[in-house]
Amino acid sequence: MPARQLAAIQKSTIVRSFALLERVAPAVGARWAEALWFRIPSPRGRRDRLAEPGRPFQVQLYSRTVVGEVWGDEAAETAYLVHGWGGWGAQLDAFVGPLTGAGLRVVAFDAPSHGASDPGPEGPGRSTILELADALAAVVAANGPAHAVVAHSLGATAAAFAIRRGLPVERAAFVAPMADPLPYTRTFAGRLGFGEQVRTRLVDRIERRVGMPLSAFDVPAMAGQVPTPPLLLVHDRLDAETGWSDSAAIAASWPQARLVTTSGLGHRRILRAPAVIAEVTGFVAEPVAARSAGPTRAWS
Repeated sequence: MPARQLAAIQKSTIVRSFALLERVAPAVGARWAEALWFRIPSPRGRRDRLAEPGRPFQVQLYSRTVVGEVWGDEAAETAYLVHGWGGWGAQLDAFVGPLTGAGLRVVAFDAPSHGASDPGPEGPGRSTILELADALAAVVAANGPAHAVVAHSLGATAAAFAIRRGLPVERAAFVAPMADPLPYTRTFAGRLGFGEQVRTRLVDRIERRVGMPLSAFDVPAMAGQVPTPPLLLVHDRLDAETGWSDSAAIAASWPQARLVTTSGLGHRRILRAPAVIAEVTGFVAEPVAARSAGPTRAWS
């Protein structure tokens, strides 16, 4: 049987099963949905590298190893690259050359249970936003202050959460971010075929598992709670995974935020688009260039 046909049958079976559990056993459905919610999808997108391998490093987090790479002058100010859910550090390779060329040191890493890093506390193939945020904080603690964070998708949500918890960042660039995970529980429910009985129980289970309400990860709401760095948002109008409206909501609430909209790049190709790379690099490197130029001398 062709794999595509088998996948369609399996999907329809899952949808029918969730529809039944919604009616007769929503608590069971919520447990199943919870297991799927925290499962990391198989990596998608191109795997060819656009940067030469950097200097490798390791940090310990939860008594497990997080791996990463460093490029550029060790004395330079540092930009951190943060991948998203199911991603890996090298997915943001296209930013390395331009950022180091602009005088920055660049650090990328694989979050727990992603790429070459060890599984996190959730176990192999599973993770949470908290693990992503904790990994960023641990990598920054090991590699020095963050001049900038460039983050993709759920990695942007994790970066915003880390900033909310006190991670100092001078500038941030979020590419295709998720603004708030709560609406995505409704999308998740629609795709799997369950309704509010299972979904509300799922939300309760997620919140118990991470130890805080989902509202703690609402990025637009964070902007009014803590000092926030200047922010560049880049989002494709046709992104099918995180909606352009997410970036619009963040831009509307975040002081010193600017939204750049693309069309036709989707959720992953946007990470390799030359115009996007140039926009992010210019934004991130602007204060570094200004400091390098030094004070303007007045001639008489």
